[in-house]
Amino acid sequence: MMSGGNEKSVKALKEVWRRAENSLCADCGKPDPDWASSTLGVFICLSCSGIHRNIPSISKVKSLKMDHWDDAQVQFLAQHGNAVTNATYEAHIPIYYYQPTYNDCQVLREQWIRAKYERKEFTEPGKQLPYSDGVKEGILWKRGRDNGQFLPRKFLLSEREGSLKYFTKQDAKEPKVIIKIDVINATFQPVKIGNPNGLQITYLKDNKTRNIFVYHENGKEVVDWFNAIRSVQFHYLKVAFPIASDNELKSRLTRNFLKEGYMEKTGPKQKEAFKKRWFTLDHRRLMYFKDPLDAFAKGEVFVGSRENGYSVRKGLPSGTQGNFSWHYGLTIVTPDREYLFTCETETDQLDWIAAFTSVIDQPMIPQEYAIEAYFKVKS
Repeated sequence: MMSGGNEKSVKALKEVWRRAENSLCADCGKPDPDWASSTLGVFICLSCSGIHRNIPSISKVKSLKMDHWDDAQVQFLAQHGNAVTNATYEAHIPIYYYQPTYNDCQVLREQWIRAKYERKEFTEPGKQLPYSDGVKEGILWKRGRDNGQFLPRKFLLSEREGSLKYFTKQDAKEPKVIIKIDVINATFQPVKIGNPNGLQITYLKDNKTRNIFVYHENGKEVVDWFNAIRSVQFHYLKVAFPIASDNELKSRLTRNFLKEGYMEKTGPKQKEAFKKRWFTLDHRRLMYFKDPLDAFAKGEVFVGSRENGYSVRKGLPSGTQGNFSWHYGLTIVTPDREYLFTCETETDQLDWIAAFTSVIDQPMIPQEYAIEAYFKVKS
């Protein structure tokens, strides 16, 4: 219920609010926003309104349902709204810049909102941005592979060399690791890492997945690193695939995992006891780890397409002998064998089945046949 204000201004506010352009949050795209900024003229969700509230010099937020809006404020909203305001503040977003949605973590959403309205990073063309010049150097706190301690490490990202390196000491001449830019994935993992700015960097080494877990105390700095990686990847792909469209290349930059969580699994004989493992589904790679923060997967399963003989079934084959403590089973069928898993709850089981189905329903691209062949040789 809208409070206060005369009937005319309440009616006018409702009309502006009902415009199609204002039906999604201006910043994260969440449906049915019920807050607005009286100084920027945008309609936003409750979560984004909390971030706006932390930038009071730029944005004053009010509830559309509970607060009083005077005639001048309603008129301002009517003249602006999401389309007009975003046409200014989102005019020149680099193609590679990651625009978060309401499903993304706090640090990504906060830095996006600050980049838009506070730093005005996208209002003019050709602006020099901290993640756009093809090189970035700095300190990130990295989790030690064996002791689990986070220690400061120097990282160097170079478009010219097409790599991300890290050094164990500030003045070290030789990097500890050189990672080629085309095998990197980066995804925010605040819960898993236990830090609001936690970033998981994954890369392939000898066709095996390796994880590095890092964070920076400063939210802007860690998001700048994330977008710098995407920028370097984008320019690398642009050279490697000159006829691909920008949107095609954008879809090949960093990606969130399709699903993660605990399941139990048994071995190939299907008589061994089921063991609890942490699983990560990264498109067609299903990896499992003893601990979510392990550097290397204990094993990986390739998930191909339906037309190539892959499928997922609810439940376990009758007569499964291995001991399991969780009772919501699922079976992945591949051309070579069946993989058996159990989930703790029915919701988990259905979520995993939906995630596997979304992968299996997609036809395989040529590069994926090469990965499948590698998995077959390995096993």
